[in-house]
Amino acid sequence: MTRALQKKIHVACRQLGLDADARRDLQLAATGKASMRDMTEADLTLVVDRLKAIGFVDQKPAKSKHKPAPRADLRLCHVLWKKLGEAGALERPGRAGLNAFVRSRFEDTWSSVPADIDMLRDHTQIDAVVNALVQWGKRAKIEFDWKRIGK
Repeated sequence: MTRALQKKIHVACRQLGLDADARRDLQLAATGKASMRDMTEADLTLVVDRLKAIGFVDQKPAKSKHKPAPRADLRLCHVLWKKLGEAGALERPGRAGLNAFVRSRFEDTWSSVPADIDMLRDHTQIDAVVNALVQWGKRAKIEFDWKRIGK
């Protein structure tokens, strides 16, 4: 979530026409810290709130043209991929990146790899994808909140 808040701050500053020096001054005034690297999630939220107070309009991302995955275990793959993206662990955080990951990771193991992850039907293949994503998260030191992950 921290990386997502940092991105939101940069988007807000672009929207408001604030340069890097003005952003640092605003951060210092809001939290007592000039660098986002030193901030906690709560600090970053304070900065976003301050940006909203001076006119930042947080626009919701465009709705996906894809329907939710047909199975809960496939939806879990999408959620884990999204969490990896929010943590900054991915070069291609979107759906295309997830599909590329599945192809590159499993094309030598499986007899065929579908063009889209939502086309998977074999529960052992889906489980392999989930396990690979969880292991990636562990290597990247990402704490998955399993109580909230399905929400």
